[in-house]
Amino acid sequence: MNTLALNQVKSLLKYTFTLVPIVAGADKFFNLLTNWEQYINPGIEGLLPFSGATFMMIVGVIEIVAGIIVFTKTQLGGYIVAAWLTAIALTLLLGFNFVDVAVRDLVMAIAAFSLAKLSGIKE
Repeated sequence: MNTLALNQVKSLLKYTFTLVPIVAGADKFFNLLTNWEQYINPGIEGLLPFSGATFMMIVGVIEIVAGIIVFTKTQLGGYIVAAWLTAIALTLLLGFNFVDVAVRDLVMAIAAFSLAKLSGIKE
């Protein structure tokens, strides 16, 4: 792959995995895109020492921080986002809820992992 194409792919993935986690994380406070609480596995929600809304706000903060890390330390951020998306997908699959979202998150995790690997390539 030539250097220009490689840099274009890395940039596209970097800005995608910076922007999307920040927007989704911020929306955990406003629920404009969706009602995020519906995605909490009921088995996990019952174990929480606080409300589902509070849990989703904590998740939102983590996602915003992950997006910022992707922007500033792309390789590390890519691995963090890949792990985070995989964890989300697994919790959805455990409850067999929103399987379509779980599959989408696994595909996004692969893309974030790919970003991390591409970011480690020295030109």
